[in-house]
Amino acid sequence: MSRPIEDYALLSDLHTAPLVSREGSIDWFCVPRFDSEAVFCALLGGPENGYWRLGICDATVASRGYVGDTFVLETIWEGPHGRARVTDFMPPAPTTPT
Repeated sequence: MSRPIEDYALLSDLHTAPLVSREGSIDWFCVPRFDSEAVFCALLGGPENGYWRLGICDATVASRGYVGDTFVLETIWEGPHGRARVTDFMPPAPTTPT
């Protein structure tokens, strides 16, 4: 399952940040903060280390990129039965006093 780091997109709510693979899986995600334990960590091993995937059956990624100057990730999937657009984002989390 090893992928080059450049194949990942970053989402963030200013407190944590998942890494989303080109195939639509979240392979690294610490919740609720950057310094928390990882709930998905396939980035460091394989599927048995945990991931969450959204994909389209019998389809491939036709394009993927951020929308404008944002952390909104848009992925276009194409397959024999049509196209699908997936939009990923994390709204900023509320700030808690320290």
